[in-house]
Amino acid sequence: MTPQPTDNYMVTIAERLKSAYARIALAAKNNQRDEHAISLLAVSKTKPVEDIVAAYQHGQRQFGESYVQEAVTKVTELAHLTDIVWHFIGPIQSNKSAQVATHFDWVQSVDRTKIAKRLSEQRPKDKTPLNVLIQVNISLEEAKSGCHPDELMSLAEFISGCDNLCLRGVMAIPAKTDDTQQQLQYFEQLSACFDKLKAQYPQVDTLSMGMSNDVEAAIAAGSTMVRIGTDIFGQRN
Repeated sequence: MTPQPTDNYMVTIAERLKSAYARIALAAKNNQRDEHAISLLAVSKTKPVEDIVAAYQHGQRQFGESYVQEAVTKVTELAHLTDIVWHFIGPIQSNKSAQVATHFDWVQSVDRTKIAKRLSEQRPKDKTPLNVLIQVNISLEEAKSGCHPDELMSLAEFISGCDNLCLRGVMAIPAKTDDTQQQLQYFEQLSACFDKLKAQYPQVDTLSMGMSNDVEAAIAAGSTMVRIGTDIFGQRN
């Protein structure tokens, strides 16, 4: 039985979700873009199932998780909500790749051939190919996951040859900054990577960039998917 949120609890999630969509719409309008061309990924990592249910009951269908064990528990518990689309957005350890390949619809954090190969080999045969985004370390931080921009096309070529993967685009988590111009610079660099990839692979359609603190700059630079957690669910637990 799905845990049911209280009425007041649901209103809070509902209001925050509505505000997030309004923020996307305003940013799209300010940049002469179609708001419907930008999807919202609700980042529910560390949040209880009740939060996901509250967002689901107000129309949200795409959810992002970063911690494998926690995510698998949620995916299993909510398996009866068959139209939820689950995205894995965290670093992938080799010993957890089978669980990611089995339980998710999308993986946004593929950054090396070893992981791509494992995900393809471990994807259940009765499931459609796993949608994959290549994570690019666009701000070139030593401690951050993501392939170097110069490695993007060779990794894309490898992924496109994997039978059980479908290359859909790129993702990045740039260095955190409140400088709007710096945010925009990073996002424009990733957008250029996306355009280069799309020119060679016609199925590529997803540019995942922008979070609670930099949605406007991401949409200005062409993001097609923003990943919002804090502004919907509050601070992480």
